[in-house]
Amino acid sequence: MLVIIKIISLFIQPIALATQLTGNITAGHLLIHLISGAMLALLSISMATAFITFIILILEFAIALIQVYVFTLLVSLYLHDT
Repeated sequence: MLVIIKIISLFIQPIALATQLTGNITAGHLLIHLISGAMLALLSISMATAFITFIILILEFAIALIQVYVFTLLVSLYLHDT
């Protein structure tokens, strides 16, 4: 019984990591697209507001880099364990 549970967990973990990565990438791309569009629309209205939106866009890029690092670390730890 324990062998069956271990085999199932070995197959589920990569699927869970891939699902999490797909969701994070999709959400990140949508946010970057929406923030970029808002920044372009705000350029004609207020330069200060557009600058604040640009800072938020830079923070979103930083979050994306952190997510890539964490995912790479998790994959390497998973592959090391198996």
